Amino acid sequence: MKNIYKISLAFLALILIMGSCQKKEFVQINPNAKIEAQLSSQNLILSENTADQNVLEVSWNEPDFGFDAAPTYTVLLDVEGGDFSQAVEFPVGIEMQKTFTGNELNNKLLALGLQAGTAQNVIFKVRAKLGTSETFYSNILTLTVTPYATILDLSTTWGIVGSATPGGWGDPNIPDLPFYQTDNPNIIIAYVTLRDGEIKFRENNDWTNNLGDNGLDNSLDPNGANIPVNAGTYKVTIDWSSNTYTIEAYSWGIVGSATPNGWNGPDIKLTYNPYNDDWKAAVTLNAGEIKFRLNNDWAINYGDTGADGTLELGGDNIVVNAGHYIVTFNPKKMTYSIDTADLWGLVGDATPNGWNGPDIKFLPDFGLNPGKFYLNGVTLNNGEIKIRQNDDWGVNYGDNGNDGTLDLNGTNIPVNAGTYNIVLDFSVNPPTIQMYAWQ
Repeated sequence: MKNIYKISLAFLALILIMGSCQKKEFVQINPNAKIEAQLSSQNLILSENTADQNVLEVSWNEPDFGFDAAPTYTVLLDVEGGDFSQAVEFPVGIEMQKTFTGNELNNKLLALGLQAGTAQNVIFKVRAKLGTSETFYSNILTLTVTPYATILDLSTTWGIVGSATPGGWGDPNIPDLPFYQTDNPNIIIAYVTLRDGEIKFRENNDWTNNLGDNGLDNSLDPNGANIPVNAGTYKVTIDWSSNTYTIEAYSWGIVGSATPNGWNGPDIKLTYNPYNDDWKAAVTLNAGEIKFRLNNDWAINYGDTGADGTLELGGDNIVVNAGHYIVTFNPKKMTYSIDTADLWGLVGDATPNGWNGPDIKFLPDFGLNPGKFYLNGVTLNNGEIKIRQNDDWGVNYGDNGNDGTLDLNGTNIPVNAGTYNIVLDFSVNPPTIQMYAWQ
């Protein structure tokens, strides 16, 4: 027993000695740590020629935080005079530089509201975060930059109105279906989906200047008779030189084993994009092959012989992997692209595919309203809907108060049977949803 007692005392003494030798060390962060940032240029004139070039680098030193830290860095971009509360952010992780291509920088400048073709000042600074609590900022850098216009303005003052259109004879919430300019200054074109009914053409969403067709002979008459149409997707052309119009069936689509309906269609419809004079679709594809064709018919179809991104009439099938994509088709330049993207979709028992999807996909705004997404002419049943990303419940939105404000994981949104145009706006926080029933 005596030996056991001595051993216990010795063991206790050893613990006390070890405890006294292992004093807890506290890390002291240097509150005066500085991030010295610099720009590779102070004046830039951007153009389409510099779109794919590296045009600007923001770089900085490794700050002395007083210990061996592992901060995460973000480059912030704002307009001159801004306080960075609405800045565009570029996370770069542990890197200590950010290189911009002309296209990347130009797109962000336009998103901030800068005018193309005009020299303006913008400001940068670097943010460093240590964990979740400590934040440091660099000095502010000023860049004089001239962005360039990346979108076309093919808009006209003319549109299509009537019982065959979403807005009926003049719903103020739904503008007339627009006409766009063409290479011929005397010809304007609209690409539209109509229902059974009647139409007229008018200027500025107003009846002051409107055109119909008194004899249904394809000649335009001021204040003329309504023009009857059948449901379908059309190209409507007005020729001012002859004062005539034409309405012809017209739709570009994606067909193939990678699409939900296979090689027999109906095809996934492409939507005309007037900001780039091309056609786009937000699609979820399976592993397989696709082609582009006109009017759900093989008479005019395009593939890619050589898989080089160039289209050929009757060309080879285009091989694709399963995924979510923005598909762009340009029949003028004979090019296409298939770009991976996170897609927003409409799901619910009010939709044709129910709660299991696949969801009806929204198309992003490719023009002046980044952050907005559109779904036009969707027919819904009585029931409920939600918004989710990539056909998955990991990210989904409902509307807790049914007030048009979206809530992450919110409650289902009730809808009445009808045909709708729907607008999602993720450029605001919280995001919103607007639903306009066809009149």
